[in-house]
Amino acid sequence: MPLGLYVSVPFCRTKCTYCNFASDVFSRAVFERYIDRVIQDMAGARATAEQLGAQFDATVDSIYLGGGTPSVLASSEIERLFVTISQNFEVRPGAEITVECAPGTLSSAMVDTLRRCGVNRVSLGVQSFVDQEAQSVARLHTRAVVLDDLARLRASGIANINLDLIAGLPHQTAESWKFSLEEIIASGAPHVSVYILEVDEDSRLGRELIAGGTRYHAHFVPDEEATADFYVAACERLEIAGVRQYEISNFAREGHESRHNLKYWTRQPYLGFGVDAHSMLRKQGPEAVRFATSDSLEAYIAGVATEPTLVSAPAALEEVFFLGLRLNRGIDLKSATAEFGPDAISAFQPAIGELQVFGLLDREGDSIRLTPRGRLLSNEVFERFITVETRLGAS
Repeated sequence: MPLGLYVSVPFCRTKCTYCNFASDVFSRAVFERYIDRVIQDMAGARATAEQLGAQFDATVDSIYLGGGTPSVLASSEIERLFVTISQNFEVRPGAEITVECAPGTLSSAMVDTLRRCGVNRVSLGVQSFVDQEAQSVARLHTRAVVLDDLARLRASGIANINLDLIAGLPHQTAESWKFSLEEIIASGAPHVSVYILEVDEDSRLGRELIAGGTRYHAHFVPDEEATADFYVAACERLEIAGVRQYEISNFAREGHESRHNLKYWTRQPYLGFGVDAHSMLRKQGPEAVRFATSDSLEAYIAGVATEPTLVSAPAALEEVFFLGLRLNRGIDLKSATAEFGPDAISAFQPAIGELQVFGLLDREGDSIRLTPRGRLLSNEVFERFITVETRLGAS
């Protein structure tokens, strides 16, 4: 089964206040050391798989450079990454090759570099088309910059573009959210990601919200009910415009679903390189091994190892449920039964029945899928498919 490759680039021009990723602003002096380390890991990918007793197919049909902001790298550094990929993997013709970019970082030279490296898909972290909202969370772009980037990408031949939006930003209202939705539809982007603002202690804005403070415009963040309404409005408006939801946070025009991200949700193998990058390789049958790198830049560059996690058949079935239910198409219980056996599936029937009663799951024949309300409460749904044994093992 072909691999998906993910390359983490944890460097940004500025750290957004809502960001809870392992990314930050670093001196360019660090970039070269970091790229050297990523290249070293790519060259050792086969040996890593063999050490873990995992299956390894060097064929690749999706590549994703994420971050952070990969487009802050120098052209020569991006080229080194792609040359190393071509030296160690067999990239299929027509592979989906995505690079995440922050609006305003796409110079003409960078666009030329992306095209030269075979990039055919770009994901732009717009977050809002309202300048006040973007600036309140330390984004450096404006609406005009986004539109200019879109025009230049298309002129270069890169038309497969994703645009991100975040529901729940400071100063956001029903009217301003509607404006961002109309702008994103008018842009003609074939793929849209809509995320709900995460409130946790891993971001400056999240910590301030939890503390009830006013820094980072925290007192202008809409409440949970309003934010949920924004998400529902996005689902409805994008559907009408032909940008149909296929996953909790992702919407696409026909044929433009993210092939790379579908690997995560359907338990296909993928390898991650760089800071806080995750990997999953299959073993025998449904069993797999998951492993990740350190979320510390210095620890990663120093080669500090992390422990792999073996995914047993029962744990793999749990993954089928809580990953597969992210997709609008849901899960085919008949296929799951064929892979895991009827006894394994029957253990989850009580949970499925209760979630149907609560209006969180729909069932049609052998297929189950989240309801619209279930998508809003997806974490609560997923918890029902994690067994007590798994919870104890994770504690």
